[in-house]
Amino acid sequence: MKSFPCLYISIGLSIVFTITTSAQQWIKEMPGYGRYKEIAPQIRGSVKPGQISVKWADDGKSFEYCYNGKRLQFDIKTKKTVELGEAEREEPPMAHYRRMYAGRPERGRQYTFANAPNGKSKATYCDGNVYISGMDGENEFAVTEEGSETKRVKYGSATWVYGEELAQTTAMWWSPDSKKLAFYSFDLTKVRDYYLQYKQTEIYDSLEVEPYTKVGAVNPVVGLMIYDLESKKTVTVDVRDGKPMTDDVLGHYIYDIQWSPDGTELLFHRTNRRQNLMEWTAANSETGKCRVIVREEWLPSYTTNSPEFQFLSDNKRFIWTSERTGFKNYLLYDLSGKQIAVLTNHPFEVAGIKKIDEKSGLLYYMARSGDNHMKLQLHRVKLDGTGEVRLTDPAYNHSVDISPDGKYFIDVAQTHNIPPFTQLLDDKGRPVSKLAGSDMTKFNELGLKKVEAFTFTSVDGKTQLHGLLHFPSNFGPEKKYPLLVSNYGGPETNEFRETFVNPNALTEYGFLVASIDGRNVGGKGKAIMDQIYGKLGYAEMDDFAEGVKSLYNRPYFDKSRVGIYGTSFGGTTSAMCLLRFPDVFHAAVANSGVMDWRNYDNIYTERYMNLLDANLEGYELTSVLKYAPNLEGKLMIYYGTSDNNVHPSNSLQLIQALQKAGKSFEVQVGPDRGHTAVSAERMMEFFIQNLVLVK
Repeated sequence: MKSFPCLYISIGLSIVFTITTSAQQWIKEMPGYGRYKEIAPQIRGSVKPGQISVKWADDGKSFEYCYNGKRLQFDIKTKKTVELGEAEREEPPMAHYRRMYAGRPERGRQYTFANAPNGKSKATYCDGNVYISGMDGENEFAVTEEGSETKRVKYGSATWVYGEELAQTTAMWWSPDSKKLAFYSFDLTKVRDYYLQYKQTEIYDSLEVEPYTKVGAVNPVVGLMIYDLESKKTVTVDVRDGKPMTDDVLGHYIYDIQWSPDGTELLFHRTNRRQNLMEWTAANSETGKCRVIVREEWLPSYTTNSPEFQFLSDNKRFIWTSERTGFKNYLLYDLSGKQIAVLTNHPFEVAGIKKIDEKSGLLYYMARSGDNHMKLQLHRVKLDGTGEVRLTDPAYNHSVDISPDGKYFIDVAQTHNIPPFTQLLDDKGRPVSKLAGSDMTKFNELGLKKVEAFTFTSVDGKTQLHGLLHFPSNFGPEKKYPLLVSNYGGPETNEFRETFVNPNALTEYGFLVASIDGRNVGGKGKAIMDQIYGKLGYAEMDDFAEGVKSLYNRPYFDKSRVGIYGTSFGGTTSAMCLLRFPDVFHAAVANSGVMDWRNYDNIYTERYMNLLDANLEGYELTSVLKYAPNLEGKLMIYYGTSDNNVHPSNSLQLIQALQKAGKSFEVQVGPDRGHTAVSAERMMEFFIQNLVLVK
């Protein structure tokens, strides 16, 4: 479940930004409200970050950047900065994102058109079929005629779940020479529909009917076809090597489709339903016959669906990211499937290719080799896998911009409690010039407190985990403070981070706020993920409780007043923590959460939980509904009536289970709202009522 009301970027369940409307009825009279209204609006702009982005000259001998309202140019040879004029006014971040994602299909959907690279032809999807025409729509003809939305067979489109979980925003792909069009085929005849009401606050409502495969249900039969504009023939790709689409066959899921650079083959990923086997596959565009380029498997749990990779300039060799050692590392392959070199073999994760310098035979990449897994470092290695070196200071987390000639790089360094500063380094990692530093004047004037990192040991007795603790600006160690835990909790996500973090504004109500990582944490390798496999939403909750307990020895923390809140997977986390650990958590706000994994889509869920018939015990164990009779604390459930991601049935099932158990709780409903959260003001009313004003 990924969810961003204004944008969406990653796959799976994600955090939803809290939407704030007008203040609630009682909040204005509650403790801390006045200070919150005074301080909170000033927190975001309290630090002027020393983080700049540059535009390199083509020869790598100078660069331009903006800082303190000025447009500047830095000459590397002279180490001098020249002012070029006033900097252009920066647009608000959300305006940038709105522009970036303008025109994208709705969440979970695919574009209904694809323009050919030569600008002469256009493919269009309409009512289950693919059509090709000129760019202005002239001379249109049908590529397929058998498709029909009502008959549940379609070409040139996918399903909502494919868009949500496999990032398939398009379903038609032109070859580089614009002579062939590849497109999806979907047979949905055996897929069950999900019905969702919209516009329930209007006089007449509407109904969305969506073919939606939940855990254990029948999937659509997916295929690929290639139409040749010259021969007017269509080739069916043999995506499953002649095998029927069973749960264990590779080709159960087909995604990440693209053409080979020379246009002779169609490249795609295919997995089995459990998603612990994945092949990067090439299909001959003339015959449809497939061959395997790279195969990945991780039998203890699951493989990465879309590993990072990048072609070299010959368009035959490529760098591939593999987890077969238990950590993400880089390998060099060619399109024949031959492994040429092991580029890295670290006991830590690589984290992004920054530059391939083929002239010098070098790969620059980021890796999690710092003091902890969230401190990214720039590394360099030869393309034969020798001469590996780290170029940045492991005491900081880094983001870099390498010059075109590879002789220098811009380095933005920071940690959770050190604001960013920018410097120019040479190709050996030596400082050349400091370019920008952060201004903390207002931060200090407001009395804001830096976020504190803490560590604790998982309940497994060996895994070191991290958290962040936020303090109010008027913090006094002689006082006792209630704690709010702000957690998401989904697999391979991170609450702890080493980018500078402003204190959570909710602390100004008089709370401590903690964010805690469990064994769901990303960036620490596959072994940690194997521990939560089949127990999603259970094993990591043990760690969240353990993280809270690790704060018990702090005299200013009132361990009898702990709340937790979150949205999407965070809603699952909040409800489960309250119900399973009533001695640790005393109040929770559970927004739009999955309350039983059998309610959610199968691509996401079965990746982490295994198939239903192979892990029924795990599905029972992780069902929040099972723990409804345990409710002792205060619970608020929130859901939107038009949530097409985490369906309202999740919250309704929990409400029913609590009612059957004779429990008292609160419900907030978002009429005609989707995958969102209750307003911050209503949430804080709830927490103040139940953690501050209680006797």
